[in-house]
Amino acid sequence: MCLFVAKMKTMLKVINVVGARPNFMKVAPIVAAMKKRPTKFLPLVVHTGQHYDAAMSDSFFRDLELPEPDTHLGVGSGSHAAQTAAVMERFEPIVLQEKPDWVLVVGDVNSTIACALVCVKLGIKVAHVEAGLRSRDRTMPEEINRLLTDQIADLLFTPSPDADENLVAEGIPRERIRFVGNVMIDSLQKHLKKARALPTHEKLGLNGDYALLTLHRPSNVDMRESFEPILDALEAISSKLPIVFPVHPRTRKTIAELGLSERVESIKDLRMIEPLGYLDFLNLSSSARLVLTDSGGIQEETTALGIPCLTLRENTERPITVEMGTNVVVGTDATKIIAAANAALNGLGKKVLRQPPLWDGQTSERILDALESL
Repeated sequence: MCLFVAKMKTMLKVINVVGARPNFMKVAPIVAAMKKRPTKFLPLVVHTGQHYDAAMSDSFFRDLELPEPDTHLGVGSGSHAAQTAAVMERFEPIVLQEKPDWVLVVGDVNSTIACALVCVKLGIKVAHVEAGLRSRDRTMPEEINRLLTDQIADLLFTPSPDADENLVAEGIPRERIRFVGNVMIDSLQKHLKKARALPTHEKLGLNGDYALLTLHRPSNVDMRESFEPILDALEAISSKLPIVFPVHPRTRKTIAELGLSERVESIKDLRMIEPLGYLDFLNLSSSARLVLTDSGGIQEETTALGIPCLTLRENTERPITVEMGTNVVVGTDATKIIAAANAALNGLGKKVLRQPPLWDGQTSERILDALESL
């Protein structure tokens, strides 16, 4: 009996929070690793429903082999304040009921800071995966979420050395920081072979070179003065090769609201398609000639894949993808975007590519080792 009690005490109950699709790729390998240590970890998955589309969520959960959530909070969309408050209100009873040893939050979405706030007020330990990233741009809601979550979390798992430096500069004690590498690369390495075997290109009628585009940030798509120069650049680039554009639902809506539907549809080889699941998107990104994006995670994935990436923003919280990888931050000026695209397509400005340290597919294991050691 005493031995049984001792064994039970060594098992860590961990609530893993997902709130939006970028979170799925970070949580899936961690939950899978926990299930391989059944005497050490009891993983629970809580989906806040911050971004929720039944078909897309089902696709991502299936593609990533992520178990169905133990709890779905069903928060849905709303203003930043309303969404954050709703997550906190619905998450607190779950924490009180489950009494976890740790709550693990990932990334920088509203669910990340909301769940961390609930836990710190209840005295529940919080670990933040992908801690320490900084864009230095406080107009980005994600930057505020990162800063606040890192200040209150008990354990900070960083993806790159610059993230450690950021945290130390902000006064975070080094004993709370663990450099573990990039957990998104765990998902990429696990699923790349399966993704490349899919007939995604055939379904889309892609027979040769193409570029891949994602665009969703409000600073890019909510105002004509930022969106139209991007469209000018896309028009020029699409004259050289087709651009495949899985359109984020929010982007599709703003295109219509800004009266740009006719303009977008007139771009001859800009192929607007519905959003893709994780595996289909990985299939396309892994063999694209060029990727244009305002997403953070895609900057990392293209670095790991060695695919030229143009980041359509004025800054990046992932500078290691510029320093060591394939990423070029080009902003939203049409001339700069076109020049950088031409350079990439012509093979100009190539540099010796290096994989960032610990982007090796073993980050989940290092995270679990750290939790166990504590």
